Amino acid sequence: AFNALNLLSKEEKKRGVITHSSGNHAQAVALASSLLNIQATIVMPKGAPLNKINATKEYGADIVFCDNTLEARTRTTDHLITKNNYILIHPYDNDHVINGQGTAAYELIKEEGEFDIIIAPLGGGGLLSGTALATKGLCPKAQVFGVEPILADDALRSIQSGHIIPSTYPNTIADGLRTSICERTFHIIQKYVDKILTVSEMEIIDAMRFLWERMKIIVEPSGAVPLAALLSVKIKIKDKKVGLILSGGNIDIEPFFHLLKERVLK
Repeated sequence: AFNALNLLSKEEKKRGVITHSSGNHAQAVALASSLLNIQATIVMPKGAPLNKINATKEYGADIVFCDNTLEARTRTTDHLITKNNYILIHPYDNDHVINGQGTAAYELIKEEGEFDIIIAPLGGGGLLSGTALATKGLCPKAQVFGVEPILADDALRSIQSGHIIPSTYPNTIADGLRTSICERTFHIIQKYVDKILTVSEMEIIDAMRFLWERMKIIVEPSGAVPLAALLSVKIKIKDKKVGLILSGGNIDIEPFFHLLKERVLK
């Protein structure tokens, strides 16, 4: 997001920017806009996690809520662009956003050397596209895998069929992966991603538990899907050097603390 905002012209920055997101890209645009002194408006679904909503507000963005569908997000965003002449910073249908998201894999490879396999989450496809481009550019022999929830497996079905099949009201705990891929990310994934894997809701939860308990890393469901694929033995990794992109630690921990308080008060 910062890369896309930073590359805007002075005139574009003055117009203000807009995006739609359930929370992660929303926060990225809000924070980057604050750092660059750009007015930002974020369209968020009503069902977005409260902690993501609060963080987006605290970074200084204006939030407009819409229904919990991709169609509603797009319709609301388009209306506000027409009304206010905002610049759209799409969460994944934007080359500069994709390039910026690819820096995670770029930095991983630069720090740790070449990998045999790199695995990234897959929702709209921006992060996976950036990961694939960076990985294939730095170590062409490496394989790149994308992982999506089985309840939001539009990318797998799209690649298998050869054309985009949008998700229809996906109901997965990985809220950041409920979006469908677009033409831009579809073609990048077709060309540079070696395989798409799916994971169940319980496999995602098990991966989160492992990260929290064993590695002491707070990762949200959307960010835990690469490890979920690994732990559920969907990938052969013997004698392989594997890198995981664990993106997103934006999880609402209030229910957990609520349970603790109830236990203490009993």
